[in-house]
Amino acid sequence: MPRFTLHALALGVATATFSLSAHSATEVTWWHAMGGQLGEILEEMTEEFNASQDDYRVTPSYRGNYTETMTGAIAAFRAGEQPHILQVFEVGTGTMMNADGAIYPVYQLMEDHGRAFDRDAFLPAVVGYYTDTNGNMLSFPFNSSTPIMYYNRDVFEEAGLDPEQPPQTWNEVAEYATQITESGAANCGFTTSWPSWVMLENFSAMHNMPLGTLENGFGGIETEFNFNNELVARHWDNLKIWQDADAFNWGGPGSGPDSEPLFYSQECAIFFGSSASRADVAANSDFEVGFGMQPYYDDVDGAPQNSIIGGATLWALQGHTDDEYEAVSAFFEYLSQPDVQAEWHQQTGYLPITQAAWDLSEEQGYYDENPGADISLKQMTLNEPTENSKGLRFGNFVQIRDIISEEMEAVMTGAKSGQEAADSAVERGNMLLRDFQSANQ
Repeated sequence: MPRFTLHALALGVATATFSLSAHSATEVTWWHAMGGQLGEILEEMTEEFNASQDDYRVTPSYRGNYTETMTGAIAAFRAGEQPHILQVFEVGTGTMMNADGAIYPVYQLMEDHGRAFDRDAFLPAVVGYYTDTNGNMLSFPFNSSTPIMYYNRDVFEEAGLDPEQPPQTWNEVAEYATQITESGAANCGFTTSWPSWVMLENFSAMHNMPLGTLENGFGGIETEFNFNNELVARHWDNLKIWQDADAFNWGGPGSGPDSEPLFYSQECAIFFGSSASRADVAANSDFEVGFGMQPYYDDVDGAPQNSIIGGATLWALQGHTDDEYEAVSAFFEYLSQPDVQAEWHQQTGYLPITQAAWDLSEEQGYYDENPGADISLKQMTLNEPTENSKGLRFGNFVQIRDIISEEMEAVMTGAKSGQEAADSAVERGNMLLRDFQSANQ
């Protein structure tokens, strides 16, 4: 039985224990951005921690999507009402790193409170994203993901495609999508969530192409965007061409709010989304689902390279008591345990962020019993990451992502060509990078 599902059995005992110790338990708040199935799993995991001891109690609070949660926390901090723990998505890392006086670096937090915290225990792709120039981890890795391909095996079979062989290149995606729509098996071939993350950020990493100078921002806040290259322009133009042919359906900007429902309803046969959508896909699909890697253009030297992580980390915020930080450190130590991490990975589709959790999942036979569950791991570790494929660190990137999505949508509506949209996204994005630089020098 999965560990977190024991919550219902343990809750009665935990409630009785808590009622006796509530007067002395140190309480901390955790603002997060996980709704739906993921939110339920998160709530159960947190209650397991609360039930495991009497000294601390963590109260999770859903605050909307990632952008809404981060924006709300900034306002709360200004009012002196900030939570103890804040979940921030990966593109907010640059902003959080430069928020002087707002964060309690996790390496310092754990050291100050004598808690076990070994940065070498975490997967290299995760560690590199959330460390400072001295190699110190500033936030606690919690939910790391990467975009993968989900496909409807039933539709593939109906369209005369081999459900064991998902498309590997973008040309194959177009061919499969056309065959699916022409056969009448589905009304659209594929759709995508998070267009900036999937169709630009990870697209560029898979082709070993830069998003910006100075190692995609890792080298300093003087970075500038330069992703307006021929490959990105060609791909965005192709998406428009495929959309006009009903092979592709633009699910919308931002998170692509219409894309997952298009897949669940079997309107679209292929869906590009986070590996962490696995839990929601399993809960909402009444058909057999297949899994594949992100496609690539096979005329690009070195492709496929590797994908980059998304997801989020947990930041400890300043302004609280030492006893409360003791509780935060205890919770982070709990989350680091291999069995906790392995269960979170297996139930959600997020990467096992520690090597021990990966090894434990393998020992438990999880990957043998769940074909495709290791797609995200294989994709992340295809090759040693380069300066172009280890991730990104840009200030104001939350707003810049919106700009990228807006420009992509202009291509989809026919208002701009792929090159025009990429040029405009770079120009507008660089203006926000300079604003960020000015505010942090």
